[in-house]
Amino acid sequence: MRFLTPILILPLLSLVSCSDSSTGGEQLPPPPEPGSYEVEPAFPQLSFNQPLDLQHAGDGSGRIFVVERRGTIQVFPNDPSATETTTFLDIQNQVDPQGEGGLLGLAFHPSFESNGFFYVNYTTTTDKQFRTVISRFRVSGDSNKADATSETEILSFDQPFGNHNGGQIRFGPDGYLYIATGDGGGGGDPQENAQDRSNLLGNILRMDVDGTQNGQNYTIPPDNPFAENDQGFREEIYAYGLRNPYRFSFDAETNQLWAGDVGQNEFEEIDIIESGNNYGWNIMEGNECYEPDDGCDRNELTDPVFVYDHSNGDQSITGGFVYRGPTLNGLTGYYIYGDFVSGRIWALNTADVENPDNTELLQAGFNISGFGVDQNNELYITGFDGTIYKLVQEG
Repeated sequence: MRFLTPILILPLLSLVSCSDSSTGGEQLPPPPEPGSYEVEPAFPQLSFNQPLDLQHAGDGSGRIFVVERRGTIQVFPNDPSATETTTFLDIQNQVDPQGEGGLLGLAFHPSFESNGFFYVNYTTTTDKQFRTVISRFRVSGDSNKADATSETEILSFDQPFGNHNGGQIRFGPDGYLYIATGDGGGGGDPQENAQDRSNLLGNILRMDVDGTQNGQNYTIPPDNPFAENDQGFREEIYAYGLRNPYRFSFDAETNQLWAGDVGQNEFEEIDIIESGNNYGWNIMEGNECYEPDDGCDRNELTDPVFVYDHSNGDQSITGGFVYRGPTLNGLTGYYIYGDFVSGRIWALNTADVENPDNTELLQAGFNISGFGVDQNNELYITGFDGTIYKLVQEG
């Protein structure tokens, strides 16, 4: 993720496709017509401070929770006429938003309605060391207020640089917590973290937060790909070889895990994440060798399902969702995603894995910092400009 100041929207980029055998089969509606969709404010009377993530609690309340980079979470009713928000959590005194840091992710426990647990991903500085922290909090007696004193640290690790911190956390359909971690930053992964399974950087992690083991507030799922290995690999790793999978999501119908992995200088990529797979960074950037002169062994690497280049200004993918909402039937089954820098939003169809179809929906006039869904799977877009948007069909 690159937190940059807004820029003018630029012409359509060149698009390069790759194939992956894990997708395909679903028959989708015809591609959208150019200009048939636009964005509009979903909650026109509300404004936020650099919103990065939007979640619902899964408790039937319908409430919307918006994560602000500075270290706060706002909650409000899912009503277009809403006029005010309530601060659900404020941990600004703990969060260090330097570089690409901040309060980056939020996930509600599948049993939140009964146990009141939710989890956050944020960056902090301790003894001059920049770190990622995954913590659990509990809601207070007021359902719109968290108990800020209830923090239990689940996992933390050092960040060697201020960028590529990942950020997304989600509970999968299996009930386990998935965590996106970047390669630690620095440009080109100078420490080779993404290919080093002895650390937690450059991965999608997977853990069971309903138990404790060896002094840790989680356990390793027994079917994690490196569980009980004897090679020194971190057992939390679910998939590796990622540069900065800032945003990922699960398809609500197929349970596939989709990730947008932010590229280096030339390519942005979309991956279907599967257990134990190596997604290539920094051997590959997109579907090209990153440093060909250093050797480029592509054996046992998993290709992206789609890649786009930087030739016309698009620079930082913001991963989205496979649309399963009730209102935009023409997008059902399409993966909706965007680019933070250019503000473009696309719909990707991978039913034909050899020839994926990517359609530009629109050019939004803001930096796209995230996508989220409500309890009905309706899609929302967080604009770094402080507004929550939704897609609407013209006419």
